[in-house]
Amino acid sequence: MPRASYTPVDFTALPGWRDDPVDAVWPAFLVGCRALTQLPSMQSTWQAPCAAAALIDGRDGAAVRAYFESNFNVYRVSVSGGGDTGLITGYYEPLIVGSRLATDVFRTPLYAVPDDLLSVDLGSLYPELKDKRVRGRLDGKRVVPYWARSDIERGTAPVAGKAIAFVAEPIDAFFLQIQGSGRIQLGDGTVMRVGYADQNGHPFRSIARVLIDRGELSADRASKQAIEAWGRAHPDALPALLDENPSYVFFREVPPPAPGSLDAMIDGPIGSLGVPLLAERTIAVDPHFIPLGAPVFVSTSYPLSTRALERLVMAQDTGGAIRGPVRADFFWGFGDAAGREAGRMRQQGRLWLIWPKNAALPSA
Repeated sequence: MPRASYTPVDFTALPGWRDDPVDAVWPAFLVGCRALTQLPSMQSTWQAPCAAAALIDGRDGAAVRAYFESNFNVYRVSVSGGGDTGLITGYYEPLIVGSRLATDVFRTPLYAVPDDLLSVDLGSLYPELKDKRVRGRLDGKRVVPYWARSDIERGTAPVAGKAIAFVAEPIDAFFLQIQGSGRIQLGDGTVMRVGYADQNGHPFRSIARVLIDRGELSADRASKQAIEAWGRAHPDALPALLDENPSYVFFREVPPPAPGSLDAMIDGPIGSLGVPLLAERTIAVDPHFIPLGAPVFVSTSYPLSTRALERLVMAQDTGGAIRGPVRADFFWGFGDAAGREAGRMRQQGRLWLIWPKNAALPSA
């Protein structure tokens, strides 16, 4: 595993810091504080800055900027012995038409967590493996890897009766697993929200990379939209392509937020921190290097352009494909417009960790 370096710099070193309307991130910061101050392991780091935040008028951009400059230090994130530039991709919350029950149209299931899926916290057995977790199943008295995507799709895994919803196309379910959450438009006009519940433990493999390596897509055109078009043109070959990614995500139904709450105002899917994600102000990161819940300044560009995208965001989610110190997945929000941006985003960028003063830096 690579190691990260954290180089202290001033806020003035952040490109676009003075121009960013940082009050836009404030709802995400507050909801993150709520989660972080409830975690015993995080309280020593976050209690003081979160208490200070309660005194700030979040509608006042100057006050919010001054708050961060007074309570946080800035660290440029880089790979030890390497550079400070990495890949920034995008994701979103899709809306898919579906059903709670299988029909002639809606036949592709979204599964809840199977009963035989084991999640083993290795740190509870070996302290030196803190934060390491493996997933598997029992085969007699042995723990073996859980079933891969192809096995689950073919019914080898005990998933009968575990579907919580059905959608029309396998590729819709596949991309919903990549996004990790979404909304299902039901026939009665209501919307069912689904979120990440667990994963089968297999590593993520990009089917875009598979198509690029085969010469069927060029690297600059390997977007979600291009993959969907390839699937429509090659329906018989699509199942085998999807099986190239052995990773499989299981879902749970997510209740709607309470009306009038901060969560309802944000109105996003639930990220790994357990809080709703604010559109265009939250990212998924590798928590080995960027602590979950931390503010991060990102400098990248809009999809398929050189137009600068520079802003303060919150690291409130993780993802199976997000690995490394300088790596992030930018949350674009809900719906088709967000999906278009997310599907095309594969930009280079830099990250700065915004970390509470007097708190020990993460060890990475």
